[in-house]
Amino acid sequence: MFDYRDYIAKILKENLPDLEENELKNMIEIPPNSEMGDYAFPTFSLAKVLRKNPALIAKEIKEKIKSDKFSKIEVKGPYLNFFLDQKIFAKEVLETLLKEGADYGKSDLGEGKKVVVEFSSPNIAKPFHIGHIRTTIIGNAINNIYRFLGYDVIADNHLGDYGTQFGMLITGMKHWGDEEIIKKDPIPELLKLYVKVNKAAKEKPELADEARMWFTKLENKDEEAVRLWEFFVKESMKEFQRVYELLDIKFDTYLGESFFSDKMEDVVNELEDKNLLIESQGASIVELEEYDLPPAMILKSDGSTLYATRDLATAIYRHKVYDFYKNIYVVGSEQNLYFRQLFAVLDKMGKDWAKDCVHVPFGMVNLKEGRLSTREGKVVFLEDVLNKAKEGIKEVMLSKDRGLTESEIEELSAQIGVGAVIFQELFNDRIKDYTFDWEKTLSFEGETGPYVQYTHARIASLLEKGDFETDLDFDFSLLDLDIERDILNLIYRYPESIFDAHEKYQPYFITRHIVEIAKTFNSYYNSVPINVEDDKLKNARLALCYAAKSTIKSGLKLLGIKAPDRM
Repeated sequence: MFDYRDYIAKILKENLPDLEENELKNMIEIPPNSEMGDYAFPTFSLAKVLRKNPALIAKEIKEKIKSDKFSKIEVKGPYLNFFLDQKIFAKEVLETLLKEGADYGKSDLGEGKKVVVEFSSPNIAKPFHIGHIRTTIIGNAINNIYRFLGYDVIADNHLGDYGTQFGMLITGMKHWGDEEIIKKDPIPELLKLYVKVNKAAKEKPELADEARMWFTKLENKDEEAVRLWEFFVKESMKEFQRVYELLDIKFDTYLGESFFSDKMEDVVNELEDKNLLIESQGASIVELEEYDLPPAMILKSDGSTLYATRDLATAIYRHKVYDFYKNIYVVGSEQNLYFRQLFAVLDKMGKDWAKDCVHVPFGMVNLKEGRLSTREGKVVFLEDVLNKAKEGIKEVMLSKDRGLTESEIEELSAQIGVGAVIFQELFNDRIKDYTFDWEKTLSFEGETGPYVQYTHARIASLLEKGDFETDLDFDFSLLDLDIERDILNLIYRYPESIFDAHEKYQPYFITRHIVEIAKTFNSYYNSVPINVEDDKLKNARLALCYAAKSTIKSGLKLLGIKAPDRM
């Protein structure tokens, strides 16, 4: 599609030869409302260079510009405001969208570049709880966005399937476990077992010794230890998979911590060979003073490894296998220091690709009404949250006669309920903490998932009633209303929201953008007759509606949300 920012920058360059085109492009702004134009160029920063009043600079530039792309160019104080010719603009936007359809906004920006996105990463034999919602949903959105922009993405679920806790679990299993009972309800039963053995170990220290013995056996590939570990992993994955199916999330790899257990020795040897390991109170550390960071511990005083040892091995493996352009970790902000240390150690090891490792942090999620589930009195299962959302929407749909069958209500309840949870999660800046609010999340009004999905379904119904076809002979010059211009602008700028979301690892750019499209469309729907008797006008307006619907659907898909045609 025609790039108006580029075009305006080229025009400005002709009149401001001392400035670079990219510099001028970055100076171009979007005015806060359409009455001030579609684009604005501020001249404040030019005043010192040109030794003129900013308003005079704007006036002089305006007088030299000749272009049929604009209906007018106005000087308002130190701003040069550009108003696009609506007839030309409507034709360019809608013809592009009708041609590209679901591919609108796609690009080959990432062609030939591999990106690893690590997200979700629950711990085996432990609850997949509400705290995992952020890494899982934010990570999946980043995964979708990067794929849409042409990157070769590896979605990696780095499972927590290694560590001394497995020695405790095996010990608990040997004393009190029943495999058949665990199979019926794996995670809660394994959690009970884990709590029980830890409590017992405080009273009987010999159980802790036994746990260490079993973990050593596991590391040495003891047949019984490995069999039980595999049992824990298999049963846990059944539970996790149910949640991923509810969220419609798929991974390319499930390379957990255990996969890298035999690769840590090479990392330790390399650190030693490069004289980077220093003994400190019996432990082995890497000093990071030059990075203004505390030292990173690599080995405990007893010689056992830590998360850092495994994560170094993981990063080195990923670069060797994928030769990644970016290695992205979607992990909570409480790990900021840890990842700075991890990347600093890689840099100190001489890995020039350490700069391509990115930590995408996020804030905490809190619950307005406290715990939603009291299993063991400690955790809120993510599956419970998703199912409760589904049931909440189902109640709303059953209370209204929408002419839907029972199976349709069941399917839609899942799409809208789960979509509502995802949408609220991705509506705000990821770095901020937020409070999960059931009333707001499941509302069909306001800036929510159900509101945006309902707008999509409303447009689908409108198009069906108007017998809309995409291959008609359209007269887009008939779209001359200000609100039609506002919708066109939002559709036109949708690809920019995708680019910003990708560049800043912030899916909320897309979430906020499609909310604005939904809100503006609903104002249009409530104030302007669309399926009118004049076929040419009707078809032009339906084409605009179709474009809004397609853009909303695309945005929802990138966020990991379904866009039903009927609600």
